[in-house]
Amino acid sequence: MSEPRQKIVLAMTGASGAAYAVRLLDVLLAAGCDVAVSISPAGQAVLKQELDLEVDLAAVALDDLLPHTQGIYEQEARWTSLREVLGPSPLACHNMPAVLRGSLTYHHHQNLFAPIASGSSLTAGMVVAPCSGGTLSGIAHGTSANLIQRAADVHLKERRKLILVPRETPLSLVHLDNLRKCAEAGAIVLPAAPGWYHGARTLRDLVDFVVARICDQLGVKNSLMKRWGEAE
Repeated sequence: MSEPRQKIVLAMTGASGAAYAVRLLDVLLAAGCDVAVSISPAGQAVLKQELDLEVDLAAVALDDLLPHTQGIYEQEARWTSLREVLGPSPLACHNMPAVLRGSLTYHHHQNLFAPIASGSSLTAGMVVAPCSGGTLSGIAHGTSANLIQRAADVHLKERRKLILVPRETPLSLVHLDNLRKCAEAGAIVLPAAPGWYHGARTLRDLVDFVVARICDQLGVKNSLMKRWGEAE
């Protein structure tokens, strides 16, 4: 009997670091996870600014976030920035399979009737990547002002894994206090701070380092990076 597929919630918000979210989605789908995605308006703006990805928050499709799945990735010059960050074929990294075995479901950030707004909807965890200071504040104070904040609140109250990936520097005392509050409530704070000890040579290597650490926390097997002490 095959193992049940993991359901992962992925929220993309307005901090810099859209490449981490896109690559994470890539890897989770390749690993056979069913991913529920929600994107804030600021997250939409960052996807356009950093990766030249146009997404319509009214109806996001997989091809919008992973354009190479339909061949666009290799054929259109306007995806040059994405290729420079993620490399020529995001799905062909190391031992990751070159097919998408999972599924994507999109939920609008204002849709509080989405399944992930309730603890009765079972998930294996949630990742907010990148996690903006505003989203961090909303999670720390339980405001549930949108679906992303509500889903994070659900993961905390249900004692499920919640991984926050902030990318801000320097950090103010407000940021530090909010990170502490979230950590005390049970969240995992995983800053987008790539290491260099794994023989990083490209931007792709640095992105994969952070994505690998996120996947480790989710229990998603991966070989995206050379681990400390591993033989060449």
